[in-house]
This record gives sequence, structure tokens and C-alpha cells, in this order.
Amino acid sequence: MKIVLDAMGSDDYPKPELEGAILAARNLGLEIILSGDQALLQPLLLEMNKENLPITIEHAPDVLDMGDHAVESTRQKPNNSMAVGLELIKQGKAQAFVTMGNTGAAMFNGLRKLGRIKGVQRPALSGTVPVKNGQSILIDMGANVDCRPEFLLQFAIMGSIYAQKMLKIDNPRVGLISNGEESGKGNQLVKDTFPLLENSGLNFMGNVEGKELFGGKIDVAVTDGFTGNVLLKASEAVAKLFTEMLKQELKATIRTKIGAALAMPAFKNVRTMMDPSETGAAPLLGINGLVFVGHGRSDAKAILNALRVAQKAVEIDLMSALCDAIQKQLSEQS
Repeated sequence: MKIVLDAMGSDDYPKPELEGAILAARNLGLEIILSGDQALLQPLLLEMNKENLPITIEHAPDVLDMGDHAVESTRQKPNNSMAVGLELIKQGKAQAFVTMGNTGAAMFNGLRKLGRIKGVQRPALSGTVPVKNGQSILIDMGANVDCRPEFLLQFAIMGSIYAQKMLKIDNPRVGLISNGEESGKGNQLVKDTFPLLENSGLNFMGNVEGKELFGGKIDVAVTDGFTGNVLLKASEAVAKLFTEMLKQELKATIRTKIGAALAMPAFKNVRTMMDPSETGAAPLLGINGLVFVGHGRSDAKAILNALRVAQKAVEIDLMSALCDAIQKQLSEQS
């Protein structure tokens, strides 16, 4: 299996990408193609890849920065590492693409190179969030700030398929993020989306608040990209704040230090569950190819896990399942 890794995506590129690629080639049996500046990558790869693992470079001289405007920067830098990497997917030379770069640029380049799955109106960024007794899918996490009800219906369908295939959840419970559980609650988008989901054939649980999501009451949380991104970043900030406060309190006295030492295995388990690097990357569902986007602050461990997620998506043929689900929805509407 060949997976393309954008070697110029993370905040500290290319070191985390090179380290993650080596780990993935060694531990996952993958062939990694690094898209990026060959003059920068080649000497580092020669130095780091002592085992002669199957890692090659596809030259891409241009770099898209995190602060770049997706459309303008792509047009100004046509040979950027995302565009070059995605072209390999288009040509069938690799099965998935992973980047730690700008989400907007990944979306634009993905659509430009691969297009949408037939019938999909808007691709969406979908990822897992830790909840009570497991994980839930949050879709959209930021790819579409402004949405229409029919977009959210397709997000729910794609998110449900992702939960079935990747999380092995039969008949995933789908919830619509709102400011109240009653069917009449929410803004106009939520009110208009509710009946579409209610009649979709999905296992729709109705409107849900944040407490139901993190309480593990649903498997797929559907929302627009603006709300989803705010929800995701706020939850990450609260988790970080809680961890720092707990650490500070546990160091306050001799008694709490002893208690902390005894409870260390439990603390490590919770920290692992809440660590974004364990997830690695989130898929852009709806693009006609497997495209995964990770966090700019990703380290080698996060990149290894991102490549692991991409590998699993290829193995289970996630693309076919998504295409079939969308075509079924369209046939039922016609």
C-alpha cells in the first residue's frame, strides 16, 4: 500500500513528517511517498533512513503556509506539496493522502484535483472526539462555515458510514447539535435540518446538546463547520485547562503527591484518551479520494497514527461504502 504524506504541512516541517514516515514504514509496512522540496528532504532522508525503508520523494518546490489564503495561494503556488501529492492519488499511484497543513488549502486542492463523490454537495471534515465509554464522530469540524439543511443531511450519512466502518458501530446513533433537545429548538438551519434527518432512515436521536455528545449518548454529532469548529476547540481547551489545574493541585501538598503517584496509571489512561495525537488525522469525507488532515502541531507519533488511520480506510474500502450510501440517498429522493 502506498500513501502520500505532505512533508511540508506541519508547523515544524519536515522533521515530524520524516520521523512519522519512518515509523509508519517500519511498523505498518507502508510505502510512503513524501511530497515536498527534494533539495530539503533528500539529505535529511538519507541521514535518518538508515534502514533503507520504502520512502521516496515526489518533488514539490512550493509550500503552502498555515496563514495562506487557500484559493489565492494555490493559484500562486501551483506546484505546492498538497497539489503534487494529490495528483499522485488522481493518477492511481497511491491510495491515500495525508497532510498536517492548512485545512482550507487541503479542501481546495482536494476538490481541484480529485473532485467530489458523485452527488455530494459539500465535503466535510469529520473526526473523532473522546466521550464517555468511547468515541463519537463530529461532522463538520470546520470545512463549511455556512451550510444548508441538505448539506447536513449528507454530513450525517457520511458520518454514519464512517462510524460503521472505522469505529465498528452497528446502526450508529445520529444527533443534531442544538441549544436544546426539543425539536423546535435551534437556529433556522437546525429547525430545517431536523425533518430531513427524521425521515432519512438513519438512527436519528433528535436534537442533542453538548452534554449528550460528551456523555456518549450519540455516535455521530452533526453540525455546520462553524459550530463544529468552535465546539471542538472549546472542548480541547477545557480538557487542557482541567489537566493543568489537576496537575497543579496534585503537586500542592505531600499528601496529594502521594495520591497522585498511586493514581498515575489512571491518569496516564485518561491522558491517552484525550490526546489528539492518538487520533492522528480527520478525513475530508465527500472528496473523491481518501484525504486526511491532521493538526499543524503534530509530532511523529501523531503522524504515525494519521498514516495508520489512512491505511485502515484503504483496507476497508471506505470510498466504496461512502459512494454507495450517497447513491442510495439520491435514488430514494428521485
